[in-house]
Amino acid sequence: MNSTPSPAARYAAKMHERGVTEELIERLVHTFYGKVRMDPDLGPIFAEKISGDWDAHLKTMTDFWSSVVLMSGRFKGNPVLKHRLLTAVRPEHFDRWLELFQQTAEEVCPDQTSGYFTRPANQIAESLQRHMFGEADMTHGAASPDPH
Repeated sequence: MNSTPSPAARYAAKMHERGVTEELIERLVHTFYGKVRMDPDLGPIFAEKISGDWDAHLKTMTDFWSSVVLMSGRFKGNPVLKHRLLTAVRPEHFDRWLELFQQTAEEVCPDQTSGYFTRPANQIAESLQRHMFGEADMTHGAASPDPH
């Protein structure tokens, strides 16, 4: 029997040493969506789709970010399909989402670890916008690569 940790396990251990843990991810997700719920532009969109089942959404998003940042593999969904069903979402909503996400990551994450979240968030937002609206409709902020 091979006792060598998998590449994903070694990566997760490395991230944990840097302060990126499941607990941090959960705190980031919960803090961020607390802000989203209060946001005058994003709050109504999320409230309509989530319909009071925030616990399930928060768990899904915690699994998503664990899979993205720690390579846990816990998330099993299709973000593109889910977002294509959101008819109220416009390109400018991605800018606001990214603004709140970056702000929250900088507040919640220790030291210089916010980039482990904000870089993929920018890439994900760009990809979702491209699938939802096409290249021509992407707004400047969400379409721009993270400079860090």
